[in-house]
Amino acid sequence: MYPTTLAVIALTFSNYVLQPIFPNCLPPYMATRMLSTTCLLFLTWVNCSSVRWATRIQDVFTVGKLLALGLIIVVGLVQICQGHYEGLKPQVAFEFSRSPSVGQIALAFLQASFAFSGWNFLNYVTEEVVDPRRNLPRAIYISIPLVTFVYTLTNIAYFSSMSPEELLSSNAVAVTFGEKLLGMFSSVMPISVALSTFGGINGYLFTSSRLCFSGAREGHLPSLLAMIHFKNCTPIPALLVCCTATIVILCIGETHNLINYVSFINYLSYGVTIAGLMYYRWKKPNLNRPIKVNLMVPISYLLFWAFLLGFSLYSEPVVCGVGLVIMLTGVPVYFLGVHWKDKPKCIYDFIESATHVGQKLCYVVFPQIDPAEEKLHTEWIDKAES
Repeated sequence: MYPTTLAVIALTFSNYVLQPIFPNCLPPYMATRMLSTTCLLFLTWVNCSSVRWATRIQDVFTVGKLLALGLIIVVGLVQICQGHYEGLKPQVAFEFSRSPSVGQIALAFLQASFAFSGWNFLNYVTEEVVDPRRNLPRAIYISIPLVTFVYTLTNIAYFSSMSPEELLSSNAVAVTFGEKLLGMFSSVMPISVALSTFGGINGYLFTSSRLCFSGAREGHLPSLLAMIHFKNCTPIPALLVCCTATIVILCIGETHNLINYVSFINYLSYGVTIAGLMYYRWKKPNLNRPIKVNLMVPISYLLFWAFLLGFSLYSEPVVCGVGLVIMLTGVPVYFLGVHWKDKPKCIYDFIESATHVGQKLCYVVFPQIDPAEEKLHTEWIDKAES
C-alpha cells in the first residue's frame, strides 16, 4: 500500500515541477519518472542519515504546504466576495452529464479518501514520540479536523474560479488556478505544491519504513529489516526496501489506477483491522489498552466501510478485484516465510548469510531492548492470558 501511495505523491511532485516547462501538454513519461526517482533517492538518503534531518524537513515543508493552501483559500474567498461564485451554485456544482449510480458515488468517495489516507500514520512512530499516551491522541484530534477544514476551503476556492470541466481536464489544478488568478505570481503555485508533495514523500518514507521495521521485529518480515544503523539509529534496510518497491511501482503504474488500487486496499485493510480490534475487545477484555475510544467510533466506521467497499466493488469490479488479488499475494508469502517453521537447513543458511551481508553493507545491528519495557510487555501478556 505505502510504496504505491509514495509513487502517486512522487508523480504528483514531478508533474507540478515539470508543468511550467511543458505548459501545453503533459510532461514526458521518462522525465516524470526520472525526477520522481531522483526525489525518492535523495529523501531516502536523508532518512538514512539522520532522524533529526528527516523531522526538520517534515516540519519546514508542512508549514510551506499550509502557507500555499492558505494563499489558495484567501484568493478564493476574495473571488467569492467579489461575486464570482457561479461554480458553487447547487444547479452548477451538482449538475451531472448523466445520472450517477450509487456505486459511482461510492467510488468517488473511495478516490477522494486518498487525500486523507495519512490519518493513521502517527500510530507508526509512537516509539519516537515523546509521551505518546498524551501527545498521540492530541495530535490526531488536532490534525484530522484541521486537514478536513483546509481541504474543504481549498476546493471551495477552486470552484470559485474553475468549472468542473476545467478541474477534470487539468493535469495540475493548482497551476491552472494560479494562471487564472495570480497573474505574474502564478509561478508560486507549482513551486508551493512541489514543496508540499516533497514533504509528503518524506513523511511517507519515514512512517512506512517504521511499519516495515516493526513487522520485521515481530517476525513477519526478514530480520534484517528490524536492524538500525549502529551510529545514526535509522532503519536503513527498511528504508531501502520501501524506496526500491516505490521505484518499481513508479515504472509500471499510472496515477489514476494507482489511486484506485491503493484506496481499495487501504480501506479493506482498515476495516479488517478495526473488526479485529472489536473482536479482541470481546474475547480479551483484560488486555492492556493505554488509549481507549468509545465503541460507537469503530462501529460507525465499519458501517461506512461496508457501504463504501461493497458499492465500489459493484461499480468497478476489475479495478477492485485487481487490488484484492494484489493484497492476497501476501498469503502464500506468509505461509512460506512465517508460518512454515521447519524449513530445510539450506534455506536458513542462505537467510543467515544474506543477513550478514546486509549488515556489513548497511552497518546495521539489532536495537538494544529496554529491560523495563520488555518486563512491562510480558506483564501485559500474562494479564491478558489470566
